[in-house]
Amino acid sequence: MKVIRTVNVAVVGATGAVGTMMLRVLEERRFPVGELTALASRRSRGRRVRFGGRSVRVRELTRDAFDGVDLALFSAGAGCSLAFAPEAARRGALVVDNSSAFRLEPGVPLVVPEVNPEAASRHRGIIANPNCSTIIMVVALEPLHRAAGLRRVVVSTYQSVSGAGARAIQQLWRESGRLAGRWRAYAPGRGVEQACEKLRAAGASGGPLPHRIACNVIPQIDVMRPDGYTKEEFKMRAESRKIMGLPSLRLSATCVRVPVYLAHSEAVTAEFARPITPARARAILRRSPGVVVMDEPGEGRYPMPINLGGRDAVGVGRIRQDPDDPRILHFWAVGDNVRKGAATNAVQIAELLVGASA
Repeated sequence: MKVIRTVNVAVVGATGAVGTMMLRVLEERRFPVGELTALASRRSRGRRVRFGGRSVRVRELTRDAFDGVDLALFSAGAGCSLAFAPEAARRGALVVDNSSAFRLEPGVPLVVPEVNPEAASRHRGIIANPNCSTIIMVVALEPLHRAAGLRRVVVSTYQSVSGAGARAIQQLWRESGRLAGRWRAYAPGRGVEQACEKLRAAGASGGPLPHRIACNVIPQIDVMRPDGYTKEEFKMRAESRKIMGLPSLRLSATCVRVPVYLAHSEAVTAEFARPITPARARAILRRSPGVVVMDEPGEGRYPMPINLGGRDAVGVGRIRQDPDDPRILHFWAVGDNVRKGAATNAVQIAELLVGASA
């Protein structure tokens, strides 16, 4: 594989949460950036972003902006990707797209470097970055599958508001502040029932989430499908099958939004073809790239958003065997949805193809 010494990089959506994190991860991993182009919508034109110790002016996203670009990292939504990613590829850029636009397209690799790095080399100009909740799960499942043969997965996710964007973060912040004031007026022991009634009566403060998120959980992420599953739940099933090369994998997901700012958590039940003990699973996962085992529940050591946010590893803990079937394991996984679930995974994909060392 040819090693490129420097790469001209464009980040599309450079002013958004994931785009900003892409810039940071490129720096942290010392990706060999030659010229950096920061692209965003017209309303963000002229803003400044930081990269390499300097201020970079944001340019408006146009088709001509990809001339001379070797690598284009997209994180600006499916509509933007559909409109501009093929043009960037046509002009010679390798596109790594973080949206849902191309993930299930035949001929477009869907890549998690710890799981299927070989797929990246089969690209035709565009490589898709999977959904954040899918990435977190398959990083933990793949090494166990190789050892015992995965047959079925049931997963429930507890997804932070950052997965719905900056406006969802603001919604949680506003609602939490408003409800805190209501709760102080009815301190525990002085009328908890009245306080709860006040909280129930308080509506959402406005934002992208379908209901109030403060002091609440919402069992819906993305739109509902006719079959009763949400689009997010469908994505976890279809994307996992493609990434892991298991087109008939039985997988059912329930995806829930929780009042946490950063990092997604997942309760995973995995059935294998052969028995696998928790001790063996821990040993396998400790040797697996991208995984950190945090499994001392008696000492209160297990993965949580507060200890995985800001990290690239997926934390796995609460590993236990099903009491009725030695082929079934239950475990808890947590990962930073903005880093490993988006920005870091995209940069890792690029590293596979340019020969950059992390």
